Amino acid sequence: MIYLIAAIFVVAIVIIVIKKRHAAVPVDEPPEKRAGRQGEKIATEIIKQYLNEEDRLLTNIVVTYKGHMTELDNVVINPRGVYIIEVKNLSGELVGKENDKEWLKVKTTSAGNTYEKTVKNPIAQVKRQIYILANFLEACGINVWIEGYILFVRGKSPVTSTFVLDDASEIDDVIHPEKETVLKKSVMHKIIRLLQNH
Repeated sequence: MIYLIAAIFVVAIVIIVIKKRHAAVPVDEPPEKRAGRQGEKIATEIIKQYLNEEDRLLTNIVVTYKGHMTELDNVVINPRGVYIIEVKNLSGELVGKENDKEWLKVKTTSAGNTYEKTVKNPIAQVKRQIYILANFLEACGINVWIEGYILFVRGKSPVTSTFVLDDASEIDDVIHPEKETVLKKSVMHKIIRLLQNH
């Protein structure tokens, strides 16, 4: 009898653990959302390779300024400044110009079928993120220059732009520019607290 109760208890624990694991990844999650989430994980691991001991990396930060909300995939804060790295994991060919509101994503399946879909222009997205974050920090008494970049973990930008990282190795160059310290440690810590608690 004791063994039967113990077995039932163990089975119940296993069922609870399995349900919790499946709850973390919604079954009805759209493929685009799932791909984006996977791309963010990959990019975060790539970014970590270029960090030094002075850098602080924050991920999936939500910032609101005067009713305008944005989610920042990755924010690097160090003595040289604040850097947004927006991640895109888009399959297919992208078509568009730097100032277009939307880009066209063209994908051909292995069966030869071609599908087209419009996506938000990531460059416009990162410019908006810079604006919201800079204004949010300024409203909190911190006036700092924000730089923003897009990292494609899959797919390729249809345009050459200062906002687009052509290769992951450029991360080191953009977050560690050869310029003087602009942020004291106390200001860095204040920015981190504001973003983590917002």
